[in-house]
Amino acid sequence: MASHSLLEAFSRSFAPVLAAPSAVHAAAAISAVAESAFASTASRMLSSAAGSSEVTSSPHSHRSPSPQSLSPHSPSPRSPSPLSPASSDRALSSSSAAPPSSRPSQQPLPQHKGLPQLPPPPAVPQRRVVVTGIGMVTPLGSTSSATWQHLIGGESAIRALTPSDIAIPGMSDTLAAALLSQLPSRIAGVVPPVTTLPDPPTGDADAPNTATASAATSGGGGAVGAAASAAAGLEGMPRFVQHAIRAADEAMRDARWMPEEEDDRVRTGVCVGGGIGSISEVAAAGHLLFQQKMRRISPHFVPRILINMAAGHISIRHRLKGPNHASVTACASSAHAIADAFRLVRSGTADVIIAGGTEACIDALSLAGFSRMRALSTRYNETPHLASRPFDKARDGFVMGEGAGVLVLEDLEHAVQRGARMYAEIRGAGSSADAFHITQPSPLATGAVLCMRAALKEAGLEPSDIGYVNAHATSTPLGDEIEALALKSVFDQHVLSGALAFSSSKGALGHLLGAAGAVEAAITVMALHHGIVPPNVNLLNPDPVFRGSFLPTAAAASKPMNAVMSNSFGFGGTNAALVFGLPPLS
Repeated sequence: MASHSLLEAFSRSFAPVLAAPSAVHAAAAISAVAESAFASTASRMLSSAAGSSEVTSSPHSHRSPSPQSLSPHSPSPRSPSPLSPASSDRALSSSSAAPPSSRPSQQPLPQHKGLPQLPPPPAVPQRRVVVTGIGMVTPLGSTSSATWQHLIGGESAIRALTPSDIAIPGMSDTLAAALLSQLPSRIAGVVPPVTTLPDPPTGDADAPNTATASAATSGGGGAVGAAASAAAGLEGMPRFVQHAIRAADEAMRDARWMPEEEDDRVRTGVCVGGGIGSISEVAAAGHLLFQQKMRRISPHFVPRILINMAAGHISIRHRLKGPNHASVTACASSAHAIADAFRLVRSGTADVIIAGGTEACIDALSLAGFSRMRALSTRYNETPHLASRPFDKARDGFVMGEGAGVLVLEDLEHAVQRGARMYAEIRGAGSSADAFHITQPSPLATGAVLCMRAALKEAGLEPSDIGYVNAHATSTPLGDEIEALALKSVFDQHVLSGALAFSSSKGALGHLLGAAGAVEAAITVMALHHGIVPPNVNLLNPDPVFRGSFLPTAAAASKPMNAVMSNSFGFGGTNAALVFGLPPLS
């Protein structure tokens, strides 16, 4: 009989669950049943503890507990059926809002009984992080200062490609020329040929360059001359690694941070992201494989194509033993690398991080792939310097670029103690996902808005505190318009009134893909440092989305600023925003 009564009670309790019309209602019903059972158990325990001297429980009190004995989060005996929408909301809400005291405590698993409880993790410090060094290798110049001067001068680095620019290793000039003629987009921003390569930093920021041997490169990834490569330790390295090493060397020289002591090397790390790596070498190895020449594939093939090799080579070159990794989030890769580095320094994991990104994929395969996506500009093959035109009405796609950008991020106290020059303080980093489409941005600009607001929140700033935004705008018809909508959403009257300056550097540089975020972050920091807004090159006829004072900056302009922002968005719907402010005065 007891088992029969128990079965009846079980059936009555779970009847609402079985009859629930949807999963949401079923979940609510289960919550209600569970809380009712918990309340009944609590009532019995209270009655038992009180004893017969004060409380005499009814034999049926466990089925109908008095209101006084109910948990404050238990359903009343007169509450509506858990199947109703109202009670569903209450049940779900009450379940999630239950205080810790009303939940059962965590019990150790049998195999863990008898072990001492671990102490809580130590508190994580929140240190301030500053930028003490900048390095760039771009189509506009081989240093940060050269890039900056050409950029504020309104120049474009986009030029017509040659067969040697796009040749894959092992490809004949004849085949490269034939492939180039078939490409819909035959222009790009190519890093100028290397004539000298620096020795590793020596500790003297003004030390002369002792690597005097000449080194010619082919624009699309040709091998560097042996003499100069050996002098600089770059012999045989993939082009994207070479860009990263050159930018890192400049940034470390600029920061006057060339650690010699072991403790300093252990506390210095490298975070350098990228998007594609050495895809030309993948194509070349695939060609050998299809010819059944597997034994001709280099034993160094795998380490040459991995994106984290840039960070690895920088670490080895300078014997830096702190955190070392690479972020790979398409065109947001290097912005995310800087965000990661910011948090590593802020948390005390490292004192200094060499952070940024690199890319070198101006080759036949990459150009063919992006062309098949219809992502590249095709109207301006005869006038390359006009092709990359972010926010302009006549834009028709992005223009491929290559290069690297590196920032030295450093703990504020560490920088002050050694008397370092500080360009800026990195105050916040936001990230988000569109969760919409693998290559197209959300038409509502949701992801872009989320990451910008997250960066502002972490920075402790209001939209009106930002003086300049370096936009991700790549010169694609859809992407630029959606970012403009995002800027209006986040900055509202601050941007509509013209108080907020914004521009895209891609009109001058092209799209550096995985290196774009770092190069543009470096440009944004230099804009803050110099008080100059860089121009939006080729903005001749602004898109109709812009009205009145809501316009990108077409020409370089002086503008004192307290804080600035850099945006980076990538395929897969990944977004990043970085906020920099003026460094502390003392």
